[in-house]
Amino acid sequence: MNAHDTAPVPPPGCPAHGSGARVPLHGPEFAAHPQAYYEYLRHYGAAAPVELAPGVEATLVTDYAAALQLLQDSGSFRKDARRWRAFNEGKVSPDSPVAPLLAYRPNCMFADGADHLRLRQAVTDSMARVDARRLSRSTEQISGYLISQFGSRGSADLLGDYAKQLPLFVFNELFGCPADIGDRVLFGISGMFDGVNAEKATAVLFQAVGELVALKRSKPGDDVTSWLMRHEARLDDEEMVHQLALLLGAGAEPLRNLLGNTLHRLLTHERYAREGGLIDEALDDTLWENPPMANYAPHYPAADTELAGQRLQAGDLVLVSFAAANTGPALKASRQAGSNRAHLAWSAGPHACPSKEPARHITVTAIEHLLNELPDVELAVPEDSLTWRPGPFNRALATLPARFTPVRSVRRADPGPAPAAEPEGAANPARPAERSGMWSQFLNWLTR
Repeated sequence: MNAHDTAPVPPPGCPAHGSGARVPLHGPEFAAHPQAYYEYLRHYGAAAPVELAPGVEATLVTDYAAALQLLQDSGSFRKDARRWRAFNEGKVSPDSPVAPLLAYRPNCMFADGADHLRLRQAVTDSMARVDARRLSRSTEQISGYLISQFGSRGSADLLGDYAKQLPLFVFNELFGCPADIGDRVLFGISGMFDGVNAEKATAVLFQAVGELVALKRSKPGDDVTSWLMRHEARLDDEEMVHQLALLLGAGAEPLRNLLGNTLHRLLTHERYAREGGLIDEALDDTLWENPPMANYAPHYPAADTELAGQRLQAGDLVLVSFAAANTGPALKASRQAGSNRAHLAWSAGPHACPSKEPARHITVTAIEHLLNELPDVELAVPEDSLTWRPGPFNRALATLPARFTPVRSVRRADPGPAPAAEPEGAANPARPAERSGMWSQFLNWLTR
């Protein structure tokens, strides 16, 4: 056997096969077999040339140590997307499908230095005020409502009917959205990530969040929006809108994926039920092997530099593959030794996820409640027939069909305060436009 026989081969269907082209992280081939792509990318070394969408080039860091170096070196690698050279030179169009998640916005994710510290501290301090008991009550209420919508059927798509909607509802409650605003927040976020008229959906979201900020300026409540507004960082209205849109949008989609991917793991691996440690262990294994954001954390070198032997130019787009770093050879020994949370699924460094504890809490509570209500739930189709949504960033199923013994929908006694601090008149039945959306329907159900 010679060296040619053992050379890495691009996965079947990969357009880079034999061409030397950048490896595409878009399309159904990558979505179906991402680990085969990561294995191939490792032959480039710690970082590899990839294509995020047609004509959108990036460098993807696949090695754990190199990823940590990048994420923790905020002096050499910046987050401000206005540094993105290809975008500035017109090589990437503003209407590119990946632009909404990469283009600059004035929020803490795209900020550096003192601006980042100020905005991030406001976000971190406000999220830290979320009470775990209130979060449990809210999640259980919302879970009960969603199950009541499909429980009597004996079947459901646990993504579309449950995992997709639950985080949006929980966030509406945490941020104190009244009926009309909450309906439009749900519409906006869903449209942005589903790619259904994304430009209009984004406009609807920002309009709704702007109204929420105006409302809380006049009538603050016991919610994240009001806490953020009262923070000593003294955010102005524009800063408020952009931090809230980031928390609502960037929080809901990964949480949807984490919930869906963990349910998928529980329904396809019998050992969790057999060995115990059911939900927490499945959640940690999901974060290792199927993190909800597989490839993200965009950074830009401040000057021409080198990362783990790879030459990078100032303004190059560099991403971290959390999925590849987590499953690479370097972490196998650590995971086998029992260090079950050394993964990078929550990122690391100054821009690490500020909401990982609430996200874990919501996921565990939502799955626990679902399994208690539907104890015999099982996958309704062969596992190999499931499809994963294409795209370079998310790791998410398209659907998760399940079946179970039908249950009778019962309106339970209210276990705590009703979510969403609504101003007077917001629930007025004479305003039917405010009672037609998903959030309004939940508020109606809750107060029956």
